[in-house]
Amino acid sequence: MTTVATPSDTFARDWVDWHRRHEAARADPHGFLAVTGLHWLTAEPQRLPDAPGVWSTGPRGVVVTLDAGEDLVVDGVPVRGEHVFGVIPERGGVTATAGDAVVEVARRGGHDIVRPRHPGNPLRVRYAGTPTFPPDPRWVAEGRYVPFDEPRPTTVGAAVPGLEHVYDAPGAVEFTLAGADLRLTAFPGHAPGSLFLLFTDATSGVTTYAANRSLALDPPDADGRVVLDFNRATNLPCAYTDLATCPLPPAENRLPIAVEAGERTPLERTGGPA
Repeated sequence: MTTVATPSDTFARDWVDWHRRHEAARADPHGFLAVTGLHWLTAEPQRLPDAPGVWSTGPRGVVVTLDAGEDLVVDGVPVRGEHVFGVIPERGGVTATAGDAVVEVARRGGHDIVRPRHPGNPLRVRYAGTPTFPPDPRWVAEGRYVPFDEPRPTTVGAAVPGLEHVYDAPGAVEFTLAGADLRLTAFPGHAPGSLFLLFTDATSGVTTYAANRSLALDPPDADGRVVLDFNRATNLPCAYTDLATCPLPPAENRLPIAVEAGERTPLERTGGPA
């Protein structure tokens, strides 16, 4: 007897494959679960507990000075003495290696930071996966991308108190979900033309992480159509660790409905594995 897969079977299987890949990337040996410290650099040189060297920032950008016997590799080249990383653009970053660790040097909210990433960090080693709602096609909506006349500089808060991020929002996405007509301000995604949505909803702080969730969208088609699959709504790093500077959704991106789809509150925030 031949069993024919139904569209719902295919939908669920595609979602499982997607989430498996997403979880594998999250648990990467040098992913954000491996971050052991969030260090804010100043003009005053400081030695970090989880990365070699003495670090500071100033007119030349980020500078590290290594003592004899300290190892740091930048772009495949071992560093000795002083190394100038230079001025790093906002939301930009570079990495160096120190043994089996990766040292991220970045700029967030106008501040230069260093975030070492160690594969043996207990948060990563003990990570047991993120709970999710069961995939359900009713949480997929076709929307319409409405570009602004000009990108709008949009200031949003951050997971770190007092920090702000500024994004140029190119437009908004309008859609209907669970019987409600909704609209979300969109930010540029990682791939050219793609979009990135930050949102909260009526599940936030109840069954999903309180501060934010995110949804990536493929580029709109020629008519501005986009597909919003909230089954693929994901947590940002701040849902797992306090060593993240994640942006918060703009005020208009707080949905009045309960989006019972996508990733739920991580076990790390509910008394599960730490």
